[in-house]
Amino acid sequence: MAEQVVLTRKENLIGFITLNRPDEMNTFTPEFAKQLDDALWAMENDDEVRVVIINANGKNFCTGISLDQFNDKSHSDYRKFLYGIDAFYHTLGKMTKTTIAAAHGYTLANGAGLAFGADLTVAAESATFGTTAINVGLICLGPAAPMSKVIGRKKLLEMVLTGDMFDAAEAERLGLVNQVVPDDELEAATLKLAEKLVKKSPIALRVGKEGLNRLMEDSYDRKLDIMDDLFASICAGNEAEEGVAAFLEKRKPAWLKK
Repeated sequence: MAEQVVLTRKENLIGFITLNRPDEMNTFTPEFAKQLDDALWAMENDDEVRVVIINANGKNFCTGISLDQFNDKSHSDYRKFLYGIDAFYHTLGKMTKTTIAAAHGYTLANGAGLAFGADLTVAAESATFGTTAINVGLICLGPAAPMSKVIGRKKLLEMVLTGDMFDAAEAERLGLVNQVVPDDELEAATLKLAEKLVKKSPIALRVGKEGLNRLMEDSYDRKLDIMDDLFASICAGNEAEEGVAAFLEKRKPAWLKK
């Protein structure tokens, strides 16, 4: 049986995915990447999970791909290797459920990509971020994909091409994380955010995420039409009727389970 380098559990409609290679700074190997991707899909397909928290054991969130994986491979071998390593980027983009990363310590290279690729990110004050692969003759093009949705071209080029590290406050200033909290409050703050989300209509959360993602893809007119189409799908549903009625009746809404 393979070592469990990614742990999962669920509680109160929240799924937890925990990176579990603390002695290796939670670095990526093919098996680690597969377990992470499998865990994400399992949470996506679990009706008892509405929000997913991604956190890590040990002193650091994740410092990227384990450097011992960069050995004598052919171009085609590296291509296959990297497609497997970076599968989580595709999965995060396809998930309908909201994901929250809780980052602490060194959060570098693919670790930064994982933190920034999640829908929301809470960072501990200790968190240090960076697209650092260029410092060892590589380049952080995987992490650049989610970052490009948040920051401008010039800053992205600076970060990827210099490999400089930056603190949690700078990550928050750039919009790469949502909030920064003291280290001893990271777990509680992340859980509080997840608990806030699971109280919302699950259909509205899912449609809202889809709509906001699609806002970045189409022309302005097409975007507005898509937003109205999606909003109409909620308005015509039972949950909108229940939410409005609950507000007017001054009671908590009774959301459907999914």
